[in-house]
Amino acid sequence: MDAHHHPPLLIEAIDYSLMAGGKRLRPTLVLESAIACGAAASPPLNSALAAAGAIELIHTFSLVHDDLPAMDNDDLRRGRPTNHKVYGDAMAILAGDAMVSLAFELIATDAEPSASPRLIAELAHATGPQGMIGGQVLDMDGEQKSLTFEQLQQLHRMKTGALLRSACRMGALSTNATESQLMALTDFGRYLGLAFQIVDDVLDVTASPEQMGKATGKDAAKGKNTYPALLGLEESKKHAHLQLEAALFALKPLGQAADGLRHLAQFVVERQV
Repeated sequence: MDAHHHPPLLIEAIDYSLMAGGKRLRPTLVLESAIACGAAASPPLNSALAAAGAIELIHTFSLVHDDLPAMDNDDLRRGRPTNHKVYGDAMAILAGDAMVSLAFELIATDAEPSASPRLIAELAHATGPQGMIGGQVLDMDGEQKSLTFEQLQQLHRMKTGALLRSACRMGALSTNATESQLMALTDFGRYLGLAFQIVDDVLDVTASPEQMGKATGKDAAKGKNTYPALLGLEESKKHAHLQLEAALFALKPLGQAADGLRHLAQFVVERQV
């Protein structure tokens, strides 16, 4: 971005959250999924790189908005003050809004013209009412209520899983992937998304704020529906490993080209932060 043509404080607020580190799991999934579909053998990776940058912008926007007082009201993110604590609520909202528009601009301008329409549609679907944002609404509506296991899974397939699944699909859509490759990565992403959320719920109970770089134990305090609250810690851990097994099985048709994705899946379930 050329800061000369944008309000400097807005650029600073965007950079503050976007460049704060983190696992970069979603963009890595995009790139590894593209490689699993043979992209490494036919560069350039313009479309995959654009999709990877776009999905990280969307993920970061969601964190900035989730941390706001009107939602999770968090003071820490990635080990330092949240965006609104540094720049104020209004600037945090605007920084998040700007990241959304930048995400779609990045795909429209940097991806191959043949790939950009499908990539834009995929990311929009995963972000919107049927995906991440819709899942956040279900999460807030479910506070202080008892959800069934099926309702909890649906909530997390949308809130967390939609963007992770979409990352895998966007990697495929950025290449000349076959329909069977796309379906394999869709299944992988669906199982991985649930595994990620289960482990996140477990860590909220078992990890310290110092380990996580954010407050822990807040889910129970707010009456949120989580896997440990519904299933217990040990059963939740078992369920995460079942999702891992299903995710790894989904990758079988992709052979050794998907080894990077296999390593990422293991990391998601075995991580401590």
